[in-house]
Amino acid sequence: MARLGMQHPIIQAPMAGTSTPQLAAAVSNAGGLGSVGIGAYGVDQAEQHVAQTHALTARAFNVNLFCHRDAAADVQREAAWLDYLAPEFERFGAAPPTALRCIYASAVGNPPLQAMLLRQRPQVVSFHFGLPEASFIEALRQAGTTTMACATSLDEALQIQQAGVDVIVAQGMEAGGHRGCFDPEQDRLLSSLALVQILVRHTRLPVVAAGGIMDGAGIAAALQVGACAVQMGTAFILCPESAASPAYRAELQSDRAYDTGITAAISGRPARGMVNRLHLLGRGYGQALPGYPMVYDAGKALHQAAAAQGSSDYAAHWAGQGAPLARAMPAADLVATLARELNAQARA
Repeated sequence: MARLGMQHPIIQAPMAGTSTPQLAAAVSNAGGLGSVGIGAYGVDQAEQHVAQTHALTARAFNVNLFCHRDAAADVQREAAWLDYLAPEFERFGAAPPTALRCIYASAVGNPPLQAMLLRQRPQVVSFHFGLPEASFIEALRQAGTTTMACATSLDEALQIQQAGVDVIVAQGMEAGGHRGCFDPEQDRLLSSLALVQILVRHTRLPVVAAGGIMDGAGIAAALQVGACAVQMGTAFILCPESAASPAYRAELQSDRAYDTGITAAISGRPARGMVNRLHLLGRGYGQALPGYPMVYDAGKALHQAAAAQGSSDYAAHWAGQGAPLARAMPAADLVATLARELNAQARA
């Protein structure tokens, strides 16, 4: 990671929808590696975020892409899920959508998005939910871009290595939000430290630890078992530069931060967040859910209806198991604090 000019082994996780150019630039300018997640945006908005980050920092930063395979439409499953949610919409005087849309485009088979990245030339591009075409990975290599990809198992890590990606992000089950499983049905729910040790032993690529790491002690533990750096998401949510809403920030600083759970009922893919009404509804649903990201279309519509009446009961407030340890401070101060804590661990 030294070739990226990082002074500290700290990567701010991309967190699509919560990361911002301001957050990424602040982390990079402080000596870490900032990230912007563009998987939830169309090409034009994604390019604006990348260009804005370029304008805010001369240092390296990471641009993260979703590489999911689009789920096949299933009209019966989608209609059943919307019928199940109908009483929730009625609570707020709203009607559910008549159909569900695939609201997030994958980077796989997406020439306009790939061309934009090659045009903007960020120093780092990372992949989540899988890998793009070999030709795109090679084009990024030819452009001098360092590539990273998320793995939640040894099998995924070996695919990443075989594809010619430069760095593996080992994401344990403690992590908040959507972990980068290639196939959620094959998720082994490995912990961060166990996963790092397995990947360090059985692959030849640098391994970044992710999931549940919130302070210098956590960073030191990850480095001790072989990680070259850590990726931290929940730790940066309370920074003023993030796009987290006031309700999100308030919940993360409340007792609700102690209760995180994994649910597919918000988006269609398992993801960890502070437990809310949609988590509970998912537990009580006795049928197969529609695929990702169609379920997200319903969840976002329900959240919008509830939020209009002051309720955040259906919000996607993603958070990892270390959520109660989150600290509210500017991103540069957090990076400096983490570096001091890490140095203190080294001296102990």
